[in-house]
Amino acid sequence: MNEDEIILHHYPASPFSEKVRLVFGIKRLSWRSVEIPNMMPKPDLIPLTGGYRKTPVMQIGADIFCDTQIIIRELERRHPEPTLFPRGEGLAYGLAFWSDRIFFMPTVAVIFGEIGDMVPDAFKKDRAAMSGSTFSTDAMKAAAPFARDQVRAHLDFLAGSLKRDAFMDGASPGASDVHGMMNVWFLKNALPHVAKSLLEEFPAIDAWFAKLQAFGHGSMEPMSSKDALRIARESQPYALSAADAHDPNGLKPGQIVSVSADDYGRDPIVGEIVFSSSHEIAIRRDDQAVGGVVVHFPRAGFNVAAV
Repeated sequence: MNEDEIILHHYPASPFSEKVRLVFGIKRLSWRSVEIPNMMPKPDLIPLTGGYRKTPVMQIGADIFCDTQIIIRELERRHPEPTLFPRGEGLAYGLAFWSDRIFFMPTVAVIFGEIGDMVPDAFKKDRAAMSGSTFSTDAMKAAAPFARDQVRAHLDFLAGSLKRDAFMDGASPGASDVHGMMNVWFLKNALPHVAKSLLEEFPAIDAWFAKLQAFGHGSMEPMSSKDALRIARESQPYALSAADAHDPNGLKPGQIVSVSADDYGRDPIVGEIVFSSSHEIAIRRDDQAVGGVVVHFPRAGFNVAAV
């Protein structure tokens, strides 16, 4: 058993998973693929995460990484060459919030406004539960013209970043490209004809996107979800206890906290703090199926509360 083996829990149509798969390609990494359902229940994922249900999740032994922000950070830490941050890390991480929220939401409206009539009711109910609201494809259909305007504006932002260099941060691809690519990939894969129409005035985006796709997804081998659970059960977390001297709320290792996303999929995950910093919190939790695991979350985009 290789405790450093990268295991990605994902499904092929997930745009957020495509970010991580592209990072594997850029860094030429080998990884194992566990395909999970695109909606609840996820019986072989929840024992690892403690309740976090979004996609993707990365597993390395008994350490579990939730959210692409912390996944990308961990991959860069473990495999620093080639770097994803040729011009520094800060703004590239901030760009993820543009990609994942401000650009993503009108992209969703464009896509589901078009294909909403074909979406199964089970999927609609799942996404409604995930958002804590309704998932009305009729509302998205009505909003689609406005959403197309928004998507076009964001595509223009993207095209404006590609005027001088081959990639957003220079001559080599990096995290900015990974974030910028996501919604273009989502559109192209879900609605090729709509993507073609929207991208017609931005030929630089198509050329840039083709260069990114040429990096592929690294070297992948499938793995069963049961094998992934076994690996977690037979491994020990690498995370070590460390105090955060600057935690604004005085949180300390050993304290029991609840961690939850602040946008959607807000299911709380409860555990004992192992370490925290300005950008990460890691909590230990125990599950009958996997034993003791440490679950890692970003601080930006997540709420942490003492229990």
